[in-house]
Amino acid sequence: MIRLYDYWRSSAAYRVRIALNLLGLPYASTPVDLVKGEQNSPENLARNPQGLVPTLEIDGLSLTQSVAILEYLDEEHAANFLPKAPAHRARVRALTYAIAMEIAPVGNLSVRTYAAQHSCGQMTAEVWQQHFIGKGLAAFERMLNHPSTGRFCHGAQVTMPDICLVPQVYNAERVGIDISGFPRIHAITAHLNDIPALKAAHPDNHKPKG
Repeated sequence: MIRLYDYWRSSAAYRVRIALNLLGLPYASTPVDLVKGEQNSPENLARNPQGLVPTLEIDGLSLTQSVAILEYLDEEHAANFLPKAPAHRARVRALTYAIAMEIAPVGNLSVRTYAAQHSCGQMTAEVWQQHFIGKGLAAFERMLNHPSTGRFCHGAQVTMPDICLVPQVYNAERVGIDISGFPRIHAITAHLNDIPALKAAHPDNHKPKG
């Protein structure tokens, strides 16, 4: 059985849920509550020395870092999350990294909490996120102004940046960013949100009961 160590609102874990659903790979989810600090438990640190989620146990392996997991699934399970042509692969990776390495980290719980606590009351975590996520999405919108952009970020098939974009838009809307101000992002996200595999991965469907 594939096992995903998961947190329902983690954008990185959300990416992996999307990928597994797209591949039709059933998995068991073990929650790691980031708000309660369970990511720093000895059990989670043994799985994931960075004290993060997700960790994916699959094919006898224990994998961390969501983008590395997406690439593994692409290579081992014929996911086609990356195009075959090197130039297209480079573009897809650039779009992926723009979200996963530039935008998403500023919204991590530890980062936004630290920023708010050390601003001497001058800034909330929401203001921090609004500034950096808005700036990052504006740049991503410009990156999509490219002949290879289609129904999705790259052509007519879901690829890695689409898998990263949906969780990032979810986080942006949570802090009050109006995505309609980014017409390409808005249109692509609307198409993606119609796909059953992505709907099933939505945090609302993984929120703890009670």
